[in-house]
Amino acid sequence: MHQALVDAMHDYFDAGMTMDLDRLDAIYDDEFENLRVDRAGRSITLSKDQFMARFRALKAQGETVGESVDDATFPASNVFGDHALIVMRRVENDEPSQYAFVWRLADGRPATILRELTFDHDISYLLAMVAAAQS
Repeated sequence: MHQALVDAMHDYFDAGMTMDLDRLDAIYDDEFENLRVDRAGRSITLSKDQFMARFRALKAQGETVGESVDDATFPASNVFGDHALIVMRRVENDEPSQYAFVWRLADGRPATILRELTFDHDISYLLAMVAAAQS
């Protein structure tokens, strides 16, 4: 199962880096949520709609979410019932970041991302951006 999850993650990364909004919309489960936590203990939960709105805004501005995820490693995975968890580690701007993705399985294969847990250095920028969008 680990390789199937790694392959699904790379498909997800490709969709994000090419700004393929239809593919991203299909990859994110309708119940998708991203829980982000930083070193100061701040946290925020983002919905699929918020994620997709951000992707649409970036694409409209001609921007992307990155060029490479060659530094990503996947040290652990686990299958439980109709779900699977894969842990990812990256080093961005000399700061290690860790993520955990919960995938919904269909016929034993990764189908959609249900949850993403992100452990960031600092999410103050994100909290400010969401607060500004809600004003």
